[in-house]
Amino acid sequence: MSETVAPEPTPEQAALIARVRRMMLIAGLTTAIGVGALLVAIGYRLFRSDGSVQITDVTATLPKGARVISIATAGDRLAVTVDIGGATEIRTFDAKTLKPAGRLRFAVEP
Repeated sequence: MSETVAPEPTPEQAALIARVRRMMLIAGLTTAIGVGALLVAIGYRLFRSDGSVQITDVTATLPKGARVISIATAGDRLAVTVDIGGATEIRTFDAKTLKPAGRLRFAVEP
């Protein structure tokens, strides 16, 4: 059996082969850096501390005879509409900590 032997490349062919190898190395490194950045971003989103949920138990007291009309969320706030003896009041709370954030009272003009 006879094997075919590849002839030695010419200087132009050797330069072309070196250039293709260099471009393949650049493409491979770029792909590796991109995949690494993607894995870092996914890991950051999975393991950052903001993702943990705290259970909060809060009892908000209302005046005697008051009743809750509605509850709504707006961004990171919780809005509770309360009817207190015919006067409407909106109380807002922080959604994460449930601490009072503000109070809006409505009154009828005399």
